Amino acid sequence: MRREPPRRVRALIVRLADLSWPDVAARAAILAVPVGATEQHGPHLPLSTDTDIALALCDRLAVARPDVLVAPPVAYGSSGEHAGFAGTLSIGQEATELLLVELGRSASDTFPRLLFVSAHGGNAAPVARAVARLRAESRDVEVFQPRWDGDPHAGRPETALQLALRPAGVRMDRAVAGDRRPLGEILAVLREGGMRAVTPTGVLGDPTTATAADGRTLLDALTAQLVSHVDGWA
Repeated sequence: MRREPPRRVRALIVRLADLSWPDVAARAAILAVPVGATEQHGPHLPLSTDTDIALALCDRLAVARPDVLVAPPVAYGSSGEHAGFAGTLSIGQEATELLLVELGRSASDTFPRLLFVSAHGGNAAPVARAVARLRAESRDVEVFQPRWDGDPHAGRPETALQLALRPAGVRMDRAVAGDRRPLGEILAVLREGGMRAVTPTGVLGDPTTATAADGRTLLDALTAQLVSHVDGWA
């Protein structure tokens, strides 16, 4: 039977950090690990944006599937392209990969399945390598990376999601359009000189028309994709 994506997070979410070890031992569960970043998202969004999105998706997955426990989020990743913007904290690709590998090894002592939900594009390569290494060790690991059409960074989609999730943290009075060229046209410059070489505000796209309603619609769609992905795996 098809599960409908939850529109509101209820008290059904179970957070790993809230449990005692006997509580955890009594559950055969999927551990969902939100993987985000601490990096600039323009002058209008908090540095926690990617982490917030990953955690929200894990929470909604836990509402849809009671066999899911939500781990504390990994709030640091590979964000070197955002160097030069105040507050960005990057641990690089090698450290991100190693962190996830060691986390996965430890988690598999307790949990039969491990799911990484990664909401930062810069983490894609190290997450993929970490998952490959863990699978090579015969561990049951899966990854979900949300994707959407439109602005790639701090633009309309991410701004809409944050308006739906944490509206108090969004400064729409500071929202400005950034570079709106397709990502393919600026990728070489971005890789060579980072975001500063492309946009002085740290924005790719136009966040000024984002709404909370758009964010809720997108969040529902991403949740449905995630639930379907996990249903097909587990």
